[in-house]
Amino acid sequence: MKLSVLTYGYVADIVERRAPHRAGHLELIDSFKQDGRLLMAGAVGDPPSGGLLVFSDAQAAEDFATADPYGAAGLVGSRRIEPWNVVAHAPLPGQLGS
Repeated sequence: MKLSVLTYGYVADIVERRAPHRAGHLELIDSFKQDGRLLMAGAVGDPPSGGLLVFSDAQAAEDFATADPYGAAGLVGSRRIEPWNVVAHAPLPGQLGS
């Protein structure tokens, strides 16, 4: 299975600065999830230092990054889209992300 991974590196003060943009960011995530282009997503680190999002293909990842309010607000210091060749996976426990 070949997917695409979008990785974000957030600005240092992401937690303080994301509040006005968070609802739009989460709505975009839900939209891409509902139409099947986004398979999983979440922040990395505590506090968050970045984000990791898994898409069905590179175009979906690019479309998401272009539309993401976090990027428009300058909250993403770096981003990278790369192919991910999945060689093993297990079912996710429970209703992850519901």
